[in-house]
Amino acid sequence: MNSVFVMPGTVAAPRGGVLRDFHNRYESVRETLSRIDKAAREMELPNISTRLIEHNDTSDRRGPEVQYLEIFAVSIATHHMLIAEGVRPTAIVGQSIGELWALAAAGHLSVEDAARLAVARSQVLTRQSWGGKMIAVGVDGRRAESLAGLISHPHLVLACENAPRQSVISGPEALIEHVERVADALGWPSLPLEVPHPTHTPAMAQAARDLRATAPRVPYGAGRWRVCSPWLGRDIGDDDPVDLVAGALTARVRMLHTIRELHAAGADAFVECGEWPVVTKFVEASIPGVQCVVPLSESDPVEAVRALLGESAEIGSFRPRPPAPSGDRPVPVARVGAPTPAAPVPVLPAAAPVPSTPLSSAPPLSSAPPTDPTPPSAPAARAASVAQAVAAPVAVAAVAVAPVGSTAPAGAEYETVLTELRTIYGDFLGYPPDLLGEDDGLESELGVESLKQVVLLGRVSDRFGLPDLRSDSSLLTVGTLRRIAETVVRARAEATGR
Repeated sequence: MNSVFVMPGTVAAPRGGVLRDFHNRYESVRETLSRIDKAAREMELPNISTRLIEHNDTSDRRGPEVQYLEIFAVSIATHHMLIAEGVRPTAIVGQSIGELWALAAAGHLSVEDAARLAVARSQVLTRQSWGGKMIAVGVDGRRAESLAGLISHPHLVLACENAPRQSVISGPEALIEHVERVADALGWPSLPLEVPHPTHTPAMAQAARDLRATAPRVPYGAGRWRVCSPWLGRDIGDDDPVDLVAGALTARVRMLHTIRELHAAGADAFVECGEWPVVTKFVEASIPGVQCVVPLSESDPVEAVRALLGESAEIGSFRPRPPAPSGDRPVPVARVGAPTPAAPVPVLPAAAPVPSTPLSSAPPLSSAPPTDPTPPSAPAARAASVAQAVAAPVAVAAVAVAPVGSTAPAGAEYETVLTELRTIYGDFLGYPPDLLGEDDGLESELGVESLKQVVLLGRVSDRFGLPDLRSDSSLLTVGTLRRIAETVVRARAEATGR
């Protein structure tokens, strides 16, 4: 089987202890994490691996540089686990800054140099402090580009083509607000993306020049594995990594086209080297029925990979996850904390937290791992199509996630809240309330697309006077009426001091 490894960009802050098992099992993982830690110390940053190996807490928001390096550590450790277990990639693809992780995984540059370049990239973007924003729009790239062109500003552009019905527009914050209003008037679903460093727009030209002028030049070679660049539209060859990273800051990311070209050339399995299904969601939406696997989203990543490998005598046969209703839901992403430099550095104005996704895939928060999806059990009438929701690099507010299997609060209040939720969701979706089971997955079983879930959470937030509910991305990731009702009851109890 021809497998492609995909590297997410700025996604959720990894869970504490997420790499403990990999660290214990594989010498290659231990060595790689040690090298990332060494590079971090040389840049006067804390050890990256400690929290990922030993602790079971959330990120302490030590700045965007630490956040990026934690994501890098998870991606490269997963890559080494796959290689150690016998999986060999046909190609490696990265989303936005994930392309840098792909270069390191393929051996085009060293792990230490990739870490240094990631930090240099973050620093030049923070110095520019551009007042921009990104927004995901649930339409194809042609329509999204037309929408940006209607407003006509050189810095407002189609930034990412992620999937057939998910595009990302990047531009000045005031103009993104216009985009949101026009999209709403046209009936196009949209989701503003709170990112620390909006990119993929000509507005980043100064940051790109700064990076080329200040980033350490690093040695690079041909690498062991093929790396496909979604912004170059070709394989990476004898390309300077600094120029690659700098060029991507102003370029459009064409993930949709890269995915389809790889599939047309024979790729039939996509393996995500991250904690959550981010890029593989774009893959599933772009190539219906394609096989995807996200090892770290399994209860036992190593045994899952071994079992899948056992189904094929060649390189492993990857069992597809049960198909989602033709779209992708937001994955938990986290706000990347602001750096604390010695001298004052201007930073981006804080945007209102939104439920999310990435960059390119992005959102620092604590989130329970997703449970394995189960085949739809609801009637066929429930199978609604899903519009893609999450964009490339993205970050959202931290939220606490209740255990997936937690018991609903007892008492009349829970039943009252659940009844109201059934009415709100039933009226919006056109379902009889009694067909909405409290444990039905809103996406996996009811087919409620991500952006509709955002709208519905807003209605629930307004109904119960709980503004923080809008930023609870966990209710999108593993959303059920039971979990939403539990969250509402707990939040109301906390608000009244009960």
